Amino acid sequence: MEDNAIVDLYWDRSEEAISQSAVKYGGYCYSIAYNILTSNEDAEESVSDTWLAAWNAMPPRRPSVLATFLGKLTRHLSIDRWRERHAAKRGGGEMVLALEELAGCVSGSGTPEDALRQKELRRCLNRFLAALPDAERQVFLGRYWYLDSVSQVAEHMDFSESKVKSMLLRIRGRLRAELEKEGLL
Repeated sequence: MEDNAIVDLYWDRSEEAISQSAVKYGGYCYSIAYNILTSNEDAEESVSDTWLAAWNAMPPRRPSVLATFLGKLTRHLSIDRWRERHAAKRGGGEMVLALEELAGCVSGSGTPEDALRQKELRRCLNRFLAALPDAERQVFLGRYWYLDSVSQVAEHMDFSESKVKSMLLRIRGRLRAELEKEGLL
């Protein structure tokens, strides 16, 4: 089923929207959730929560790219679930590793006072990503947005793991330089 038809089902409040979303994007959303949560049960719950969140968001929102919309919902719900599970302890998994790798470039306290800085940081990051060659952008997003392991990124891009690690190191260096130039680091 086409994405526009699925979105129309959400707008018509048809329960078929959820089953069609699950058929078309269930694996995609599960992959995102599992990379963050590293638990089959938690990933499945997060994907189920994604369908509910999509149901509650449409209407009034009408996503232009359904896959991106559902992926973003899944990612946010999974990160929230991960934070709940690891509130008292630091766990393992790709999320911790990816965030530690980026800590030198991008970090924040999440306080309301930092809202303006976060907005500028977001703009700078979006400009930086838009300027990256396609392969570098895919490697960066695979690692830091989808939280894929280095080996998963390497497999997806048909690169060696050492090439991916090297690319990520160079990209983080350029990102750090860009953030310093903009006065955001």
